[in-house]
Amino acid sequence: MRLSTRFRYVLYILALHAALLFLVYKILYQDKLLFIASEIFLLLSILFSIVLYRSFMRPIEFVRSGIEAIKEKDFTVKFVPTGKGEVDTLIEVYNLMIDQLREERTKLHEQHFFLEKLIAASPIFIIILDFDDCIESMNVKATQYFKNDIYPFKGRKLEETGHPLLMELAHIPDGESRVVKTNGVVTFKVQRSHFMDQGFRRSFLMIEELTNELLESEKNAYGKVIRMMAHEVNNTLGATDSILQTTGAFLTDESFRDIKEAILVASERNRRLTRFMRNFADVVRLPMPVRESTDVNKLVSDVVVFMEPAAAGNGVSIRPFLPDLPVMKNMDAGQMEHVFVNVIKNAIEACKPGNEIQLELSESNLIIRNNGAPINPEVGNQLFNPFFSTKRDGQGIGLTLTREILLNHGFEFSLETDRNGWTVFAIEFK
Repeated sequence: MRLSTRFRYVLYILALHAALLFLVYKILYQDKLLFIASEIFLLLSILFSIVLYRSFMRPIEFVRSGIEAIKEKDFTVKFVPTGKGEVDTLIEVYNLMIDQLREERTKLHEQHFFLEKLIAASPIFIIILDFDDCIESMNVKATQYFKNDIYPFKGRKLEETGHPLLMELAHIPDGESRVVKTNGVVTFKVQRSHFMDQGFRRSFLMIEELTNELLESEKNAYGKVIRMMAHEVNNTLGATDSILQTTGAFLTDESFRDIKEAILVASERNRRLTRFMRNFADVVRLPMPVRESTDVNKLVSDVVVFMEPAAAGNGVSIRPFLPDLPVMKNMDAGQMEHVFVNVIKNAIEACKPGNEIQLELSESNLIIRNNGAPINPEVGNQLFNPFFSTKRDGQGIGLTLTREILLNHGFEFSLETDRNGWTVFAIEFK
């Protein structure tokens, strides 16, 4: 067992004075006066040893108190000088160290507070992972995106959350930036980085939604091209068709019959090309919706009646699941009817005989699903891109126009094939 310095010092003093007391007794026992004087001297020596012991212990007490204060992270404890040189030197060093620690802690708290405020106010999503790459926290913007409920994600790895966006981010290497598209519509720019916490690396993700900026930039670009093309083509086709009509009117003789038929074919081709360009121009000329209270239940029911013959012709059935009561929403009925027709038309074309299309309407959304051909992930990322089409004679206008109408209404939407193989077009009403 190891003895402390204090205990050894006390033991030494006691042994020393016991020995002196024994020697004084043996040597000076006959001389009473000298014996008493020696005893008084030994008593004073004991008292001086106690005072000296306390003086030696004073710095140790200061050190012990200081260590306890530092353990408790209390940097307000300071000691007053005692007037004793060695102790005051120790006190001065301790007080200086405490002042520096307090300043450093204040700086760290201020920086931490500033960083928290900056992260909370950031317009981009920030997700912070723990040492095991599990989700630890999110800023306000990210929390809002996840419907103010991060409990299902907290403590889980990105690939374990089941959320499409988070699963896409799971395998992004540290320090890499990537553009990710979900639901075929929403586009994000994602960067993964790290910081040091207690000497260990921790990752975080910065996610910026680019959908609106990209769509606006994209629309400005193709809008300018379409307007220029429409102007040039329509001017040319108008003049050409006028010449063809005039020429055909002069060719009344039966001998010009073949030429007249060729002119009619060319004229019809001109009109088709005009309609083709008008479809493109509709994308950039689309007016803002004129909203009025509309019974979506009746609107969907009418569209189903309108599209049933086309579906039946392909051997596809349409099954509506509509509520008994009206579902009233502020929308442009004409534009939304165009959306419903286009989505159902695409669903019919994706189906084979025996497949079915289901429409499910509620107060908050409309779900149009079909169990036809699933959407290839690569194709899904391009479906709403202007002029992209998987059909041989497709113009890529339908879904672009659908996207513009829904965005102008402020309705959120998505198009993807779920795990059960059903392709779902979901429209969220606001």
